[in-house]
Amino acid sequence: MRLSIHTYGTRGDVQPYLALARRLTAAGHRVTFATAARFEQFVTASGIAFAPLPDDMLDLIDTPAARAMLSGRGSLSWIVRLVREVRPMMRRMLDAQWAAASSGADAIVYHPKASGGAHIAERLGIPAFVALPLPGLTPTRAFPSPMLPFADLGPLNAVSHRLFLGYAGAIFRGPVHRWRQDVLGLPPAGGDHSIRGVPLPRLYPYSEHVVPRPSDWDENSQVTGYWFLEEPGDWRPDPMLQAFLNRGPAPVYVGFGSIPSLDPTATTSMVVKALAMAGQRGLLAVGWGGLAPEAAIQHVHVLDAAPHDRLFPHVSAVVHHGGAGTTAAALRAGKPIVVCPSFGDQPFWGRRVAALGAGPAPLTRKSMTPSTLAEAIGIAANDPAMRDRAATLGAAIRSEDGVARAVDFIERRVSEHGRAS
Repeated sequence: MRLSIHTYGTRGDVQPYLALARRLTAAGHRVTFATAARFEQFVTASGIAFAPLPDDMLDLIDTPAARAMLSGRGSLSWIVRLVREVRPMMRRMLDAQWAAASSGADAIVYHPKASGGAHIAERLGIPAFVALPLPGLTPTRAFPSPMLPFADLGPLNAVSHRLFLGYAGAIFRGPVHRWRQDVLGLPPAGGDHSIRGVPLPRLYPYSEHVVPRPSDWDENSQVTGYWFLEEPGDWRPDPMLQAFLNRGPAPVYVGFGSIPSLDPTATTSMVVKALAMAGQRGLLAVGWGGLAPEAAIQHVHVLDAAPHDRLFPHVSAVVHHGGAGTTAAALRAGKPIVVCPSFGDQPFWGRRVAALGAGPAPLTRKSMTPSTLAEAIGIAANDPAMRDRAATLGAAIRSEDGVARAVDFIERRVSEHGRAS
């Protein structure tokens, strides 16, 4: 079977899909992986065929307007301007997706950010699967859309999903419809993530131990378990990191992923002060500009990068932005988590961590001060009950094989499609 996997975004949006690609390849299938050009070496190192998608939308993330929006401080006019800048980029993205799949594919698996997936599958007459590590594509009465800042809207929960999905799809509906007509020769789409009005199968690569599967979902929506990318087995702490680990108790990891900060120096100063106030040592991951230490600090060690699955067993707690990937890695390691969310799905994961008793209540960037962060770090690093709950949850997640379940589901659905056609 020939599969085309399309995803887009930061490294956290690429890793789970590369884990899926590796397992499909190991099962004897041929996979072409389409994502931003900057990740070519990351993908091809696994022996996976690569198809580049344009980098330009990712380059926008490092502009002042995007940094302000991602930090929750952007004005409406900035957001409108960003949308206007993205629209012409969308056509280049769609064209690149078409080039990646049109040479031959029996099925497509795609992240919603790679929005051409369903349309290309419709044109080629092949099955498609939309995959998202967030329960945001299937309406449910159990909770509101995870992209909204509400824990519960009661009878409006299901409506909130439909409203958000409709709004998100409407932003780029015009460019997508023109592309369908000009390139694919298709009429306007009947809906997002559907083919001729029939919803696509939805794959949710997270654990039911973290977000229980809603009872009102049908079999078209599958919670598989996390898709963890297993890093090469030869990673070890470098001598300086190992020496820091040996000098004292397990440190607290602090990192804000690929989300740039408006003022990395000020953020770093606040984190360093909070660690000192909490009496904790820290590992600071500089990421993509979220943190920027100016000088050596005795109780802090600075990291450029390290695989989370190898690093997190060495720490006492994890402080991060609430991205789905880092949340998954910390939960898998059985470590308490302090989530400091800014936007998107980050508040949702912060609420889930707190509801599971695996971390304190999330701290928004606006409410985060040295004292509030120190208090949260102290709870996460020292509360025995919280540490026990996090460890139990980690063991449950480690017992799952979400990638295997996803591969099995894809193989069955593609086989059924072949028998029906």
